[in-house]
Amino acid sequence: MTDSVYQRVLGHEFDNLRPELQAYFRGGGVGVATGVFEIAGSRVRVLRPLLAYLAWRRILFPEYARDVPFEVTNTPTPDGGLDAVRTFRLPGRDRSLEDSMRVVDGELHEFLGRRRGLEVRLRLTVTDGLLRIRSDRQWLHLGRARIPLPRIATVTVTESWTDGSQHVDVRLASPLVGEWFRYAGSFSYRYVER
Repeated sequence: MTDSVYQRVLGHEFDNLRPELQAYFRGGGVGVATGVFEIAGSRVRVLRPLLAYLAWRRILFPEYARDVPFEVTNTPTPDGGLDAVRTFRLPGRDRSLEDSMRVVDGELHEFLGRRRGLEVRLRLTVTDGLLRIRSDRQWLHLGRARIPLPRIATVTVTESWTDGSQHVDVRLASPLVGEWFRYAGSFSYRYVER
């Protein structure tokens, strides 16, 4: 079995993750997470038109809710990457976000949206057994062009294990607006036959 994108990027640091997180980030087939986000979305009203457009692209969404059931399906790809679909069961409608993780020049890159048109380079660190992920560069793909973007937003992700379950906390923030999108909650994970 090929090492996961996380194993390839973290190298020997992968062994410093909690065993439960190692099992999750090692992969090994199609994985399905189910759980509840205590909070999900954005409270910043002025961003709703932009977030509505990003929802159409399956990158983010404009709603904000508490206690949101969700499901994530992670599918390894033949080229060693990882595709994910995150479905948020918001009041009145479901929202799905899509991305692909790839190792590019030894670093983790996330390609977001239906057409994977937004690329984000991610930095991974292991601290006290948990995984922290932080974005540092972004590009927009238009046709064959790969256009560098200014640091519009920073994404931070914390993956941890407490009280017998896995927790994730994803935050987007910008210098002028502060934190403007977040989802955080706990989930269980299993591998399924496809």
